[in-house]
Amino acid sequence: MTNTLFPLPPADASRDVQASPSAPRVERPNRAQLELRSVDLDGLLPADHRARLVWEFVEGLDLSPLYAAIRAVEGGAGRPAIDPAILTALWLYATIDGVGSARALDRLCDHHDAYRWIAGGVSVNYHTLADFRVAHGNILDALLTSSVATLLSEGLVTLTRVAQDGVRVRASAGAASFRGRERLHQCLAQAAAQVQALRQELDDDPAATSRRQAAARTRAATERQVRVKQALEQLAAVEAQLQQARDSSARRRIARASVTDPEARVMKMADGGFRPAFNPHLAADTGSQIIVGVAVTNVGSDLGQLPPMIEQLRRRFGRIPAEVLADGNFPGHEALDLLTAGGCVVYAPVPQPRQSKTTPAAPRRDPYLPRPDDSPAVAAWRQRMGTDAAKTLYKLRAATAECINAIARNRGLQQFRVRGLDKARAVVLWFALAHNLMRGLELRRLAAAAP
Repeated sequence: MTNTLFPLPPADASRDVQASPSAPRVERPNRAQLELRSVDLDGLLPADHRARLVWEFVEGLDLSPLYAAIRAVEGGAGRPAIDPAILTALWLYATIDGVGSARALDRLCDHHDAYRWIAGGVSVNYHTLADFRVAHGNILDALLTSSVATLLSEGLVTLTRVAQDGVRVRASAGAASFRGRERLHQCLAQAAAQVQALRQELDDDPAATSRRQAAARTRAATERQVRVKQALEQLAAVEAQLQQARDSSARRRIARASVTDPEARVMKMADGGFRPAFNPHLAADTGSQIIVGVAVTNVGSDLGQLPPMIEQLRRRFGRIPAEVLADGNFPGHEALDLLTAGGCVVYAPVPQPRQSKTTPAAPRRDPYLPRPDDSPAVAAWRQRMGTDAAKTLYKLRAATAECINAIARNRGLQQFRVRGLDKARAVVLWFALAHNLMRGLELRRLAAAAP
């Protein structure tokens, strides 16, 4: 192909320049020359490379449940499985590196030295990587608990004070995929007819298409039929959420569910727009910025999410934090009563009273004074948040929760590439494990350097 942007000089002119007695003598590139290099994978990375730190972390994890699920055993039939430690290390390193695609990770395992070192010559493919990422949510949850428990035993995490925040992440569904009940029934009938037609075509003329193509088309149609059924099942939950909404206009909306991701919900995002999303919640220790709790919901509001997270921490570590910091969307009066009774002090901003429409000149009441219908826990919360000490302490929430959310965003938590709450939760757990890995290394370095 001719280079029209940067034309080369004619061949004869080049030879004339080389033949001139005053021409400079240079070494020209010869890219057709074959080379044989003797290189070992271990020599490709320096001793302190991040990939080595990730592998060391993975070697300290209890992956016995993953090994127990492998059916290929010594002395038996079957191809050896890929070591779960390799897959775990690959996804942890990819998450730290901001890689969220199984296909991109597959390519990196062929061309990038760090990923090649982790794989260690073992061949992986994108399908195996994609399945492994979302298939072991319960095991990832247990790994999060055990890794944080190790930091607790070392005194690097105290769990005295915890900050919780939600970060809405775009779902793998479009706004046009949402349908009402009548339209969903029509889609279900169309999907069932398509599945029946494909099966009939295969029965009538098996040679019409290859078996693989026919199986793929039938599988895709069946999966769509299943998703439409799930969307119909989710309509009841959507209707319940609309009825519980504070906004009267929201209660008048027609309930709709997505035929792409039935568990996704339309939420108001940080930029003010409305898009299908999930609402992950992260709880972190304020002293260490270690993530200690993970939850993913499809409810756009954060109201009522504090008690479930505190109960999760009790289940994980056998205790709850003495103090919890949250933004103004979290505390409801029932949650305050429940957490206070359990021995947890809540620090969250008190809503400012609205200006009276009938008497706009009237002075606003003091939001920090207890109201007649307040319970003791709510009254104590109002008075507490009016003090300078509480306002200073509350600043730790942004320094902890917002910082962790920003790091997760920078590592690619912008949109889920998977569908469903369980798979979305598995992806968030990978982010939590990767964050704690890097943060734990820094905490140990600081502890070793301390006098």
